[in-house]
This record gives sequence, structure tokens and C-alpha cells, in this order.
Amino acid sequence: MTINTVSSVINAGRTYQYVDNGEPMRGGMKDVYFSPDKSYVVAFYRDVQDYNSKERLKKIVTQYYDSFFNREGGAYYKQLYSWPTDVVELGNKIGIVVPCYDKNFFFKKGYAANDLIKGKEKEGKWFASPKFRNKQFALRLDESELGNWLSYFQICVNISRGVKRLHAAGLAHSDLSYKNVLVDPVSKSAAIIDIDGLVVPGLFPPDVIGTADFIAPEVLSTKHLNKNDPNRKLPNILTDRHALAVMIYMYLLYRHPLKGGKVHDLDTEIDDLLSMGEKALFIEHPTDASNRPKLNQVNPKELPWADVTKLPYTLTGPYLKALFEKAFIDGLHNPTLRPTANEWEDALLKTTDLMQPCSNAACDQKWYVFDNTLKPKCPFCGTPHQGLLPVLDLYFQFKPSVWKPENHRIMVYNNQYLFQWHVNRNLVRNEKLTADQKVPVGYFTFHQGRWVLVNQKLTSLKDIDSGNEIPIGTMVELTDGQKLLLSKEDGGRLVTITMANK
Repeated sequence: MTINTVSSVINAGRTYQYVDNGEPMRGGMKDVYFSPDKSYVVAFYRDVQDYNSKERLKKIVTQYYDSFFNREGGAYYKQLYSWPTDVVELGNKIGIVVPCYDKNFFFKKGYAANDLIKGKEKEGKWFASPKFRNKQFALRLDESELGNWLSYFQICVNISRGVKRLHAAGLAHSDLSYKNVLVDPVSKSAAIIDIDGLVVPGLFPPDVIGTADFIAPEVLSTKHLNKNDPNRKLPNILTDRHALAVMIYMYLLYRHPLKGGKVHDLDTEIDDLLSMGEKALFIEHPTDASNRPKLNQVNPKELPWADVTKLPYTLTGPYLKALFEKAFIDGLHNPTLRPTANEWEDALLKTTDLMQPCSNAACDQKWYVFDNTLKPKCPFCGTPHQGLLPVLDLYFQFKPSVWKPENHRIMVYNNQYLFQWHVNRNLVRNEKLTADQKVPVGYFTFHQGRWVLVNQKLTSLKDIDSGNEIPIGTMVELTDGQKLLLSKEDGGRLVTITMANK
């Protein structure tokens, strides 16, 4: 084992050390070495990089690094990306310096039965596959690693925000997949990696076309064409949107949206190319059932998730249902119709307001989305909701004394918080929220056999029907048909209350 030193090509005089034990970690394009203290890695490209590739790397660690991290919100994004910080050179080899991942992104336990993957990176593939959570599978993940269903919504929010920021800068990742996104359901965090392959439209073309299962149909169906052919489709922001939609679908439903039972060719390679490319069809297409998974051909370890009639995509709620249809029906072969990362973020956050904890302690998923019925139940274990369930519909003031619905609901559960972004529509729930804006302004609780809202910070909370003010430090009972003004400030919302499960 030797400790080598390599010099920066960006910052004169700066050097980095790395440990060479003769067996580097090998990625798709790079050989990776740890620093002596394991705080960063030095990753050398195996192939000689041309001028354009070198210039791209320099821009990524200087111009783009500065625009992402050395301004407001930079601290949030540093947690969200594994971003290269420098470019190094050794002879004719070019490499990058990348900080090591947070310890959350390495398995603490791994498999339930052994330590085979303990300490390995938490690539998304472990959490998007049903077999690794199936209790009949010997190599299932330990429950301590899996989190619950709500965990994956927050993970998808973080990924969406990361993709949104790249796209806002005019950049495309080009290889979004669960291999290039590390996730931790325990801390509900995510980290987008392999940033060195960013596509800058019109300047730096993509190095790769993507990872199988996440490549957009138009890229697969034209990959036989020359790279310079104007009809050839290469990775870009629109293909990132397809990959993002696939990832979200898989993290929430543990199956692939296009891999069904339809056979296009007896040659498996050609069949796969058609089914994911030119002939791609959503397995849950509402009017074309020809690509539904055939349960007699499904690996039993993939059940019940492979059964789209038992666990359909609609159980993710109305906002995500609409986006899945937009992504896998409208936009599957028409890239410009695909949902943006911002749309996914908004829909995921609104869906978390529809979620209920399952009352069955043995339920694997622990949470479910309210199904808009008066008798809600968990779709995963079938446990019905017990007792009254307050449903709050949000309204905004269209003009004086005229309130319009926002298509946004809050489902109440015991000790659930109310936040400023619920109270005022002018405050957007995103990565720019300050610490003060994240402090709850009230909470819901089941108190002496009745549902109440406890006012912690709302200065103008009012019961519209009775005209009573609800001062800070007091509570108001929630009743069917009730109207509460949450704030009289500009952008302040009104809620109407419906009691479900009556």
C-alpha cells in the first residue's frame, strides 16, 4: 500500500493524497481511490479525456460549483449532491476529487440474515425492488434499513429538488437512475452522484445514453443512428424528466412502469429494446391493458407489488396519479409533455398532507394516502380507519368575500402539526424556507374524545360561523361543516372541515 500525491489543474500548488493498494474501486469509467483519512476520493478516468471533457470538468468544479453552493441555499444543495470539488492530473490521466458520502448512505446492518452488504453504499436499487423487502426472501433487507412509506415521499422530494436545480441552471444529469442516486430511508435523505457527466446543451454532449430501465424511449429507439444525425436523440433535460418519473414510481410502488407482460419479439434483446423504446407502454394504462404484468410469470418474491390490480398507482393519491399519467401516457412518446421536477415536488408535498398513519402496528408501510372515501382503510394491510377523521379543504381569497378551493387538503391525525405554508399561500414549501418558517404554528390532537386544533402562533385564527377568535394558547374543536380562517393577512387561507368515517 502506498500513499501518492497528485496536483490540482485548477488551483496552482494544491495537492491531494490518495491510498493505492493496487485494487481501486472500479466504476463505469473511473478508478477510485480513498484519501488517507477517507474524507474524499480521487477518481481517475481510465480513458484519456479530450479537450471538451477536460473543459467540462473544469466548469463543473468552478463556475457551476460556485453558482450552486456559494449563494443562498447552498448548504441545502451540498447535502443533496456528491459534487466534484477539483480536477487533478497525473501524467496523461485526468481525475476528479469528490468528498466522501455522508455515513447515512452506507448500510449499518444491510441484510437481515447476514453482513454481506454491511458498509456498502445505499444505491437506490436496494429500495426500489420488492424482493429486498419480502419476508420470504432470504436476502431481504433488515427492517431497520427500510424506513416506511412516508420516508420514500421525502426521498423523492429531495431528488426532485436536486433535479429541479440542475434543470434551472440549464444542465441535464444524463444518467439519472437508482444507481446514481443514493438514498437513506432512515434519515429520509438522498444524494445525486456522478455529477461529472453533466450535459450542457450546445456545449458539452453526454458521455453515455443512460442506465437500463431509465433511458427515455426516444433515446433507445434512435440509438442506432450516428451521433451527428439530427434524428438521433441524446440525453437532455427532457430525458431526465422521464428518468425522474420512473424513479419516483419505483420508489413508491416497487415495480417498473414499463416492464409488463407484453412480448414484441422472441429475441429477448430486441424485445427489451422495443418494450422500453419504440413500443413502450405503461403497464397500468387505463385503456390499453395489453402490457399488464402476467402474475403467473411473475417471481413470487415480487408480490404483492407486481399485482397492479391489488396495488394500483392510484393509491398514491390524486396529485401523483395525474403526474404518472402525464409521464407514462401523454409524455411517454411526447417528451415535451413530461412533468417537470418542480411539478413532482409540488405533488409529492401535497400528497404528504393527505397521508394517514395506519393503526395496524404490524403494517409494513405504516402510512397510506387518504382514498377520498367516507370509510378509509389502509390499502396495504386492509385495516380500516377507526373513529372520526377530520378532512380540511384549503381555500384562498379570490376577491373580497369570495373564496375559491385550492385543490389541496390536509388529513388530520393525532399530534399532526400545522405550518405557515398551510396558513398562507404566499409562502412556498421548498428548500428556501428559513428556520423560523419551519416552526409549527399549531397542532391537531384528539383530546377528551374530540378533535381539536391548538393555536400556538396564529394571530388571527377565527371561527367564521360563530365569529369567535381563537387566541394563541387556546384550542378550537373541529366539527363537520365548520369554517376556520387561519389568517387574515394577504394570502391567508380559510379551511372547511368534513368529518369522514361517520
